[in-house]
Amino acid sequence: MKYSLLMPHEVRFGWGVRSELPDLVAQFGQRAFLVTGGSSLEASGHLAAITAAFVEADMQVEMIRSSGSEPTIAMVDEATAHIVGCEPREGDVVVGLGGGAVMDLAKALAAMATNAGGRSIREFLEGVGSGLELLRTPLPVIAVPTTAGTGSEATKNAVISVNEPPCKKSLRSTHMMPRVALIDPEFTVSCPPHITAWSGMDAITQLIESFLSQRANSFSQMLCLEGLPGSIRALRTAFVDGENRMAREFLSHAAFLSGLALANSGLGFAHGVAAALGSISHVPHGLACAVLLPVALRVNRDACRDQFPLLASALIPGNSSQDPYGAVEQAIVSLLEDLRIPLQLRELGVAEADLPAIAEGSMGNSMSGNPVPMTPSDVLNVLENCW
Repeated sequence: MKYSLLMPHEVRFGWGVRSELPDLVAQFGQRAFLVTGGSSLEASGHLAAITAAFVEADMQVEMIRSSGSEPTIAMVDEATAHIVGCEPREGDVVVGLGGGAVMDLAKALAAMATNAGGRSIREFLEGVGSGLELLRTPLPVIAVPTTAGTGSEATKNAVISVNEPPCKKSLRSTHMMPRVALIDPEFTVSCPPHITAWSGMDAITQLIESFLSQRANSFSQMLCLEGLPGSIRALRTAFVDGENRMAREFLSHAAFLSGLALANSGLGFAHGVAAALGSISHVPHGLACAVLLPVALRVNRDACRDQFPLLASALIPGNSSQDPYGAVEQAIVSLLEDLRIPLQLRELGVAEADLPAIAEGSMGNSMSGNPVPMTPSDVLNVLENCW
């Protein structure tokens, strides 16, 4: 048995733990770069309450607003210039308060603030940059998710949208793991049903793909088996009753575990293709993962026969089916129907003419963890069948 484990230095989880944020920042210093999407947080009153708490604690806050969509090279470079202009120093901390895109932006800014040296983040990105590495320790990051899906509060990378060529690439380093993950499920109550569904399916997909990944280990699989039981029931409940505390807490817990799992084992087909669908066809990430999950299960059916009995038992409590793969697939398809998520790519607005480019763009880090090795031609054949 052999494995390594990477996770945040500290995790605080619980209903209402956002009140501890000023004290956490104070452990690092007296200035926070607060990265946030803002709109839903403003509407709920959470953002005003948090900034007021910082002021009351006599802390300096530099606000950095994000559109909420995945950060672009231009967005990161502009915000990096702002932080550098503030002369970052020891004791500063970056707080990422929002969904996965906001937390990714926060992690990217923390890294670039100490490493950019006037250069664009593009130079540091996997696959499209010039191979520059992060040599200096990033500013510490406190990741505060307001959705239950991406698990970005527990990962060592930041996904960045690239225009030329259209793709998504990661800035990645073990030093980018957030120092603190502060997870307050109450934040997610304001998420509308479709965001709840898409983000929840992202988490479930991550748990399943991390469990099946060819880079999975006993520890990462244990995390998946902890997060999956009850996840389908919790997502169905939160979709129709957004204020259900038990469902919201469970989904936030499952999302965090999915982030821990993928950070230590990687993902697979669904996430590989989802990245290309997002950059080329502009399909929201969680929605793309949801539609692709049954497809990924079929792709890996024969290679993962030994894993499906455990997966079925975890995903479907009390399962006694003689066909564990069939039980898992049916459970996911039934869930997608209840969440009003389609099963065909054409229903997402994906153009058939774009399928070859999507297949080519799917061959990134996530696809490398798929149990069945895939070529662009293999991916294209699969996509044509589910278009």
